Amino acid sequence: LTLGQAATYLGVAQSTIRKWSDSGRLPAFYTPGGHRRFRRRDLDAFLSGSRGRTTHGAPLVLVVDDDDRLREFVRVNLEMDGYSVREAANVEEGLAALEEESPDLILLDVMMPGMDGWDMLRRVQERHGVGTIPVIMFSGKVEEGTAERAAEQGAHAFLGKPFDPQQLIESTK
Repeated sequence: LTLGQAATYLGVAQSTIRKWSDSGRLPAFYTPGGHRRFRRRDLDAFLSGSRGRTTHGAPLVLVVDDDDRLREFVRVNLEMDGYSVREAANVEEGLAALEEESPDLILLDVMMPGMDGWDMLRRVQERHGVGTIPVIMFSGKVEEGTAERAAEQGAHAFLGKPFDPQQLIESTK
C-alpha cells in the first residue's frame, strides 16, 4: 500500500505513519524510485499488537468537527505535542470511532449538521459514564451561557473558535 493508503487503513495521519516507519515500529519497504510502501499483513500485525493505543503510551484524542481544515489544524498541533489523533467529520463518525477505540480525550464541535455536539456528549456519557472520557467542546458561535451549559452537562472545558493551538493543548492537560 502507498503511504496514503496505509494512513487511511490505520485511521491516522500520513505524518504519523512516517514517524512509525522511521522509528522502526511499522515495517516498510522502498520502491526503486524511493517511495515508501507497506504490506497489509504488516499493518494488520501492527494493529493487533497495538492493543488499543496507536503509539507507545501517547494519549489518543478524538477530534469531531465538520470542518476539514480545522480538524487538520488541530491534528497537526496535537501530533507535534506528542498526541495520537483520530478524526471524525460528524457525530455518527465520532460515535463509530468511539466504539472502535476509546480515546483519552474528545475534542467536540458544538454545531454540526444532523446530530450536534450536545447529542454526542450525551451519548458518550450514556455509554461510558459522565467524566470517564474528558470532553472539550468548542464552537464558532459563542452565546452567553454556553460555557456554563457545557460545564453543567459534564464537559471538561469549552473554547470559542478561533482558538490558539497552545490554548487548546493547555486545556487538554
